[in-house]
Amino acid sequence: MNTPGPVIAVLCGGTSAEREVSLGSGRACALALARNFPTRLLELDADALPAGLNPAQHVVFSTLHGTFGEDGGMQRLLDAAGVHYAGCDAIGSALAMDKARTKQTVAARGVGVPKGLAFAAGQKPSAEEIISALGEQLVVKPNSEGSSVGLAVLTGRAELAAKLAAITAGEWLAEERIIGRELSVGVVGGRALGVVEISPRSGVYDFASKYTKGLTEYFAPAPLDAATTRAVQAAAETAFAACGGRDYARADFILASEQNVNNPLYLLELNTLPGMKETSLLPMSARCVGLDFTALVRELVSPAAQRFRAGDLVHA
Repeated sequence: MNTPGPVIAVLCGGTSAEREVSLGSGRACALALARNFPTRLLELDADALPAGLNPAQHVVFSTLHGTFGEDGGMQRLLDAAGVHYAGCDAIGSALAMDKARTKQTVAARGVGVPKGLAFAAGQKPSAEEIISALGEQLVVKPNSEGSSVGLAVLTGRAELAAKLAAITAGEWLAEERIIGRELSVGVVGGRALGVVEISPRSGVYDFASKYTKGLTEYFAPAPLDAATTRAVQAAAETAFAACGGRDYARADFILASEQNVNNPLYLLELNTLPGMKETSLLPMSARCVGLDFTALVRELVSPAAQRFRAGDLVHA
C-alpha cells in the first residue's frame, strides 16, 4: 500500500537574531509550496518542536535561521521525534554553522579559505597577536551566526582593539580580509546552480547591505568567464560534499582581485538554511538555471517527501 503524500510543515520565526528574516522566508516558502503540497505554516517562539507535529503526517521544511534552527538543534529534535525534514541533517548542520570547522574541513579537500584565528570571548588574543598572524586588513565575526550578524570589517590596531574590547561573550573568528568579488551559488542535490555576484554599494556585505533595499546590486548570472564559473561551481559542490551536505545549501565565496594568486577563490561560508524569499540569493542562483521560486521549493522538499513515502527510518 502506498503511503499518502505528506503535509509540508514550514517552520519559521524562532528565537535567534535572524527571526525577522526567517518569518519572511517562511511566508514566501509556504505560499509557493502550497501550489504542490498540502502545507501548514508554523511560527515558533521557543527552542522546541511545535505542537501537533506528526511523523506519520508531516514533512518539515524549516526556514529557521541562526542558532538552534540552523546549528543542528532543531534537526536533533526532529530526528528524536522521527519526523522527516528537508535539508542537511543534524551533523552536517552543526558542522556548517561552525565557520572555523567548516573551513578546516573544506581546506582539507582543496578548497581555498582565508587565514583565520578562532577564539572565545573569555580568551581573546591581543590585537597585536591577530595582526601579526593575519595582517591589518581584517574581518571579525561570530563563529556561529548567519546574515552577517555581528560582522565587522576593520583596518589597523586601533579599530581591532575597539572591536575586541566590545566582545564579551561567544565564540568568534578573525580572518584576513580578501579584497575581491563576492559570489554565491546554490547547491541542490549535490549539483551547483548558477553563480550570483553580490556588489554592495558600501563595499561590505553586512546586515544592512543584505536587508536594506537599494544598498546592494546583484548580477545573476555573475559576469564571469566559463572556466571561472565552473571553478566556483566545482568548489561549491566539493564544500557541500565535504561537510556532509544533504538536499541543498548555499556556498559563498570571494574571488580575489590579485592576479598573481594561484588559487584566487576563497570559501566564506556554507549556509545550510539560506534566506528563502523570492529575492534571496539561493532563488537568484536557481533562476540562472531556469528554476523559478515555485519549482525551486518543490525541488528542495521533494527528497524529504520521497524519504517519507519510502518509510525510511529517522534515526534518533
